[in-house]
Amino acid sequence: MRKSSKKRSHPSRKLGLPPGSLVHIGEIKTEKPSITLIEFDSNGLVETRFDSVEASRQYQPGGGKLWLNVYGLHDPAVMAEIGRRFKLHPLVQEDILNTHQRPKNDEYADYLYIVARCFEFNTESRSLSSDQVSIVLGRNFVLTFQERATGTFEAVRERLRSEHGAMRTHGVDYLAYALLDTLVDRYFVMLDNLADMAEELEDQALSHPTPELLAEINRVKHEALVLRRAVWPLREVLNALARADNSFFSGDTRLYLRDIYDHTVHVLETLESVRDLLADLLDIYLSSVSNRLNTEVRILTVLTTLFMPATLIAGIFGMNFHDMPLLAEHDGFDIAMGMMLGAAALMAASFWRRNWLRTR
Repeated sequence: MRKSSKKRSHPSRKLGLPPGSLVHIGEIKTEKPSITLIEFDSNGLVETRFDSVEASRQYQPGGGKLWLNVYGLHDPAVMAEIGRRFKLHPLVQEDILNTHQRPKNDEYADYLYIVARCFEFNTESRSLSSDQVSIVLGRNFVLTFQERATGTFEAVRERLRSEHGAMRTHGVDYLAYALLDTLVDRYFVMLDNLADMAEELEDQALSHPTPELLAEINRVKHEALVLRRAVWPLREVLNALARADNSFFSGDTRLYLRDIYDHTVHVLETLESVRDLLADLLDIYLSSVSNRLNTEVRILTVLTTLFMPATLIAGIFGMNFHDMPLLAEHDGFDIAMGMMLGAAALMAASFWRRNWLRTR
């Protein structure tokens, strides 16, 4: 198992603390938190970056729609200030700082809290990494909290910056939908990478089954399991958000949420196919190892059998009898060796005709 070189905050830090205590749980993936505020409406857009909590306290937003994004969750002071400004419940703040949350949605009087996971594929290590993404949807604001800057939502920002884009004219619920849609779209990319690795492992299992290959199969199975644990509960979250009794999403936006829900179902179905392929790879690996062992045992058995006539003839002529045939002959040794080689040649020819000497 690979050990992470990043700092990690353990759940034991919360032992004995009351509910709602602001303690970061998880890896520290960025050195310093950064805060970005986007104010937008149909007429324009303004972006503001804050380098510190003190700078954000002096800022007074206008009357437009807000998107506040935070990179880095290890500073409770940042979370406390945002919670104060947007009147977030202490339990919501606590869940945001705990990066081991299961995808879920919690509805409060003035806002909706959503937890999802974002995945990336590392081409060097050929492995998946995931980060928790928390989304708070209010009446005129969206808050997003990410463990580090990954560029996941950059396409959404570009759509907001575009003068000809229609996203500015929609409500903040449409922005929340766009963020969720981006996360689900990335799952398809992860699926393609897992499927490619599974196909490569299948070729290796058929041709060169090794203990290293078995470890790689188990690793990819674990990656698929981690992805499934993120997508399965998210499907239920999207199903709940698309219901008609949800007051934070308009009827038009709920139609788009149903489309994301269909995408998650597609992801799960494809993921099950990949997991079935990986399970079959274990059977293929075991069968390949068994076939190779049978081939090696068969070859050793054939070689042993070829030397049995020679052993028999040598044993007969090695007996201590005075009247043993061929002992007094000048060519006795050559005759005995010829008998040994002849018997071995006849047996080898017989084995070859029966394909016992062929490895394939």
